[in-house]
Amino acid sequence: MTTAQRLAVIELLRAREFPAARGPSEVGTSGPGYHLAELAHADGFLEDDDGARRIEDADQLGAEHTALTEILTVRYGEPDHLSLWSLRIRGGEGEEIPEPWRELSDGPRFLHLWRIEGRWLALGLAGDDGEQPMRLIAAVTEIDPP
Repeated sequence: MTTAQRLAVIELLRAREFPAARGPSEVGTSGPGYHLAELAHADGFLEDDDGARRIEDADQLGAEHTALTEILTVRYGEPDHLSLWSLRIRGGEGEEIPEPWRELSDGPRFLHLWRIEGRWLALGLAGDDGEQPMRLIAAVTEIDPP
């Protein structure tokens, strides 16, 4: 998928109505008040090599994350940054974290957030800590961050 195609997915999610129940979509998962999409993923995490593939994947997805962030910043202004550390801790202590924030807290360490026409647009890079496969993810939601 190219950068232009990833931007098209984000714009599709921004325009799309939210479903009444959680379920799969052609780009990820949607539920009441949110859409989640995996825009890219790295296969090198499971490779049995010297780590070169993982480094290559990290560089590629990092560059794609940066490019999308820059384009979205031009379109929608400077993003807020949301660390997901506290959501992970709070969820681990039993607090109910609403979707999509609970699912997002299992991935990226932080998100870039834009508030656009009553909805949040989130962009994050999961797996950059080396503990899980890398994924470039986007979310659109009307649910405020907890």
